[in-house]
Amino acid sequence: MRYNWVLFDADETLFSFNSYLGLTAMLKRYGIDFTREDYDAFQAVNKLLWVAYQNNEITAEDIQMRRFAKLAEQTGVHQIQLNQELMAEMAKVSKPLDGVMEMLEALYPEVKMGIITNGFTELQQQRLQNTQTEKFFEIVVVSEQIGVAKPDRKVFDYAFSQMDELDKTKILMVGDTLASDILGGYNSGIDTCWFNHANLVNDTKIQPTYEVKDIRELVGIVKG
Repeated sequence: MRYNWVLFDADETLFSFNSYLGLTAMLKRYGIDFTREDYDAFQAVNKLLWVAYQNNEITAEDIQMRRFAKLAEQTGVHQIQLNQELMAEMAKVSKPLDGVMEMLEALYPEVKMGIITNGFTELQQQRLQNTQTEKFFEIVVVSEQIGVAKPDRKVFDYAFSQMDELDKTKILMVGDTLASDILGGYNSGIDTCWFNHANLVNDTKIQPTYEVKDIRELVGIVKG
């Protein structure tokens, strides 16, 4: 076995994250017809906030407050409450990506697995239960609980503190985002695998140990 532990990013690595569906369902309760144009405007703010969070320039609470500022005015509901409601909807609509269940079954229980995500805590456990994937993961580390986001080494160090048999040569980080998952793993001294299912061109200086376009390819890498 080449690796004893595999650490996964969550959104768009293990699970789909269609926030348009989640927002549309949530806002229907308030009589708001949330259009694609509305979503594009929301994302224009949201994406920049996540980049700032990843760079440790703002907090997780800042994301909630600022991305929901306009919708809080429309609904009369506090931003934090709106974020909680969105996370509840996302737990319902998020599904394992193609090949993920097959990959997890092939690795379990021979390999220990965990999740390191920059998402919000309230989403994670409910999503694992809804997707029946809870049994696969020994640890779930959420940046909101740590106070910093990937690629900060503190997130990875916290994950390592929860793991046994800490031989970094036997740990692999898997994620779809070079700037957080792959850079964070590299800076923490572990091998990385870029899940490039979007077939992007890597024009950065961040070089993963491996690159796969189908998550099932991971089985051969891990088992060696």
